[in-house]
Amino acid sequence: MEPALAPDFDALTVGDRFATRGRTVTEADVASFAALTGDMHPQHTDAVWAAKSPFGARIAHGMLVVSYAVGLLALDPERVIALRRVRQAVFKRPVMVGDTIRAEAKVDSLEPVTATTGVVGIRLDVVNQRGRVVVRALIDVVWCRGERVQAGDGTVELAGLPL
Repeated sequence: MEPALAPDFDALTVGDRFATRGRTVTEADVASFAALTGDMHPQHTDAVWAAKSPFGARIAHGMLVVSYAVGLLALDPERVIALRRVRQAVFKRPVMVGDTIRAEAKVDSLEPVTATTGVVGIRLDVVNQRGRVVVRALIDVVWCRGERVQAGDGTVELAGLPL
């Protein structure tokens, strides 16, 4: 597995795989995410309530886990223009405070859009320290074709990309 994806869109191949480093989810992460999003569900914020839940303890927000997984992807900022879409996110197992997650990814589709952009579909498996998939999702990323996009050159039009 390659540690990062930085090639030109046209050099990518369906089936290319890459993986990320790990990241341990902390108490502060869960508390901060709850504060930022307003999601104060007791499964995430109340240790006494969560202890009586089916999970037996507080768990990380599913969208926090997805956000970390996308953030862990070592994508070249001069090649990857934007995250376009998150699809079919399935939360398979809880992520507890103290769990370490990493992402295993595979290029699932390649769709040329214009002479300067394409959409890369990536299958993302978020895996815990025990090697078990905790989240599976498909993400679409707008990728630069040809020369790297220069800041402020105005050549990228996200509104014109297909839904």
